Amino acid sequence: MGLDNVAVHWPRTGRFYDPVAPAEFVDFGDIVDIPRISAPTAALAEHVAKTGTVRATAYTELVDLILGLENVLYATDAAAEDEDPVIDPDGCAWIAGGVEKFVAQHRSHGESVTFESVSEVLRALLGDGRLAEQQLRWLGSRLDRLRDENGDPPQWDFTCAELGVLAAFYRRCADRGFAVYADAEPGRRPGPQPQPQL
Repeated sequence: MGLDNVAVHWPRTGRFYDPVAPAEFVDFGDIVDIPRISAPTAALAEHVAKTGTVRATAYTELVDLILGLENVLYATDAAAEDEDPVIDPDGCAWIAGGVEKFVAQHRSHGESVTFESVSEVLRALLGDGRLAEQQLRWLGSRLDRLRDENGDPPQWDFTCAELGVLAAFYRRCADRGFAVYADAEPGRRPGPQPQPQL
């Protein structure tokens, strides 16, 4: 099952969240015309421009690793508290800031973002912190958990430009006061989740 992150108006009015008009993201389409832009970057930018939505499934493991939490783009904390899996504008700013900082640090390692380069960048970032030893141990265990049963790492193949577009989506939402609805069943109207029957 795929995950879509849908820009919605904040706060909810009535029973459902109203999706933001794609016109709010139409300038993302200009990215497609940049010379030598990678196909995944162009595809992401074009989809955002046309729909106001990010197909987030491919980015969930990486964003969780960068931000140090689980299921960030699924909005699991919000879902537990509010019943609605929504990332509010402040949460969008936090996601954007974390990914932007990562991309800025990654530039010196090149444009291609792989499991190995992510590991190097995060080790450098965490190694400068006050709790460096503890955080580096945590990072090592997180990286180990991402490997498969044969010890092979995930085959990430992102670019800094692609992650820059991803960050720009959340930054746009934060700057304009939009939220993001985490739709794990694309096509369903953003709104309250059914309650379990006891």
